[in-house]
Amino acid sequence: VIWMVLLTLVLGLSAGMGAEEVVVAFNTGFGRALGEFAVILLPSFTLAAALSQRNIASAVAGRTVALASPVAGGGMICPDTAYAALSPAAGRYKIDTAFGAYAGFKLLYPAGPLIVAAGLGVAGVEPAVLLLSGALLTLPVWAAGVIWGRLVTKGTQEHAETGRATDSRTLLRAFAPFILMASLLVAGGFAGPTGNGAIDFLLLPKGALITAAILALLQTAPAERRACLDSAVRRTGSLLLVIGAASAFGAVLTGLVALDRLVPSGDGVLTLVALFVLTVLFKLAQGSSMATFAAIAPVAAPVVLASGVNEIAAVFAICLGSFIAILPNDSYYWLVRRDAFADEQGEGRGIAILTGGAVVQALVGMAVLLAAVVLWP
Repeated sequence: VIWMVLLTLVLGLSAGMGAEEVVVAFNTGFGRALGEFAVILLPSFTLAAALSQRNIASAVAGRTVALASPVAGGGMICPDTAYAALSPAAGRYKIDTAFGAYAGFKLLYPAGPLIVAAGLGVAGVEPAVLLLSGALLTLPVWAAGVIWGRLVTKGTQEHAETGRATDSRTLLRAFAPFILMASLLVAGGFAGPTGNGAIDFLLLPKGALITAAILALLQTAPAERRACLDSAVRRTGSLLLVIGAASAFGAVLTGLVALDRLVPSGDGVLTLVALFVLTVLFKLAQGSSMATFAAIAPVAAPVVLASGVNEIAAVFAICLGSFIAILPNDSYYWLVRRDAFADEQGEGRGIAILTGGAVVQALVGMAVLLAAVVLWP
């Protein structure tokens, strides 16, 4: 945190920004999404603390949440929310869950593909086609992340789960909050806006997550509830400070680097590669995936329109570029780092695992996308 804050201030001042301008940019970047993350992290860590009281980590629970992670990432439209909600039951499958939630958010409708398509303003793209294309692309991309994670963590996760089997009734009761959350999200998808603020909030991912956390807390013994809430507040507070500093750094860096001038030109495959590279540059500067999607749309839209490139391929080239990379200026890095690698003192190993996996996922996905475009133009 200290190094990120100092680096942000030095970067702004060395670029010729005035003192007040640096402070304003830091404040804007620091508070950009803290409220949203507070709403996500407090219930997520409450849910995690409540589930930890029941010690349900097992092979069955871990495999279940790992398999559900891509759908959760896409359905919740936030990898942070999906991972934080599922990780308490993941056991030794935390890395699988992290890469699954990340891939699902980037590639599964209605998350990344819908956000990018809307930002580009592309017309005539059927939701069913985006959904099917994203699902087919998610499989190899997710598998690449899982394989990478298992290779680089081999021998370190073997004893992460309890050896005893979990009773099926206990497991079902423990998963009740997740079932409730999924039910609310499905209901929200079918019902749409109801006009009632309270009901609409409950049917959103954040409202469903808060509801699930309340249920998990009610399932916890009264004497242990205060400890669960204290744990959630401590973990949320420290993580918000890190996320704020990282966001401030991204805001100042983005204001100094004119990434839109680095766009290569071309058509067909070359345009897809250009969109991929452009998104990588935005992601490295922004850190936040949502901020990347929002910032790249006005720059990429004219390129897509002028080139005549396949619009669906263009959407997924941008989605795949946003995979690179899970670095310390990305809130997802700190969430997974603090949870899956809590015993690691240095940041080197966390960066190698998460950034390396994200790069592998992006390259595998881009290879599949380009092969599909060449074979089926």
